[in-house]
Amino acid sequence: MTKNKSLNMETMPSPVGELTIVWDDDELYALEFGDDIPRLQRYLGRHGLMGVAPPKATANPVRSKLEKYFDGELQALEGLPVMCFGTDFSRSVWRELRQIPAGETRSYGEIARNLGRPTACRAVGAANGRNPIAIVVPCHRVIGQDGTLTGYAGGLERKQWLLKHEGAI
Repeated sequence: MTKNKSLNMETMPSPVGELTIVWDDDELYALEFGDDIPRLQRYLGRHGLMGVAPPKATANPVRSKLEKYFDGELQALEGLPVMCFGTDFSRSVWRELRQIPAGETRSYGEIARNLGRPTACRAVGAANGRNPIAIVVPCHRVIGQDGTLTGYAGGLERKQWLLKHEGAI
């Protein structure tokens, strides 16, 4: 774990509400909806990442990629380096989520099968709910087996908006 890492934090407006971005020179550490700052603070504190500084004078590379994404350049977030802290299983779920292209969805069961753990649907759902990097690690692209929009830490309205924006629904 990284202790007392110096990170940058910035908020930005978006079509799905205010976003809080936490990054350093190399990676994105967290992306959270502005109305769930306590969740972000718990995550940062649990992983010793509380040394957050005001944003640098230089442009935030994550912000510019998010702006492109919201402007319709859906692939803008692909390949963005991220640092996610969690269990080995959670990190494997989050890596698998990044393999879902914009405009497509997967079920919890499909993710579990892709990980070689076909009975781990609920564990996939739990890991999905703990995702610290909304939108970039696209947990919004995971839906129920029957195609229904199921839980989303950012709220089902945001999930629906993101999936419509990407042309998945």
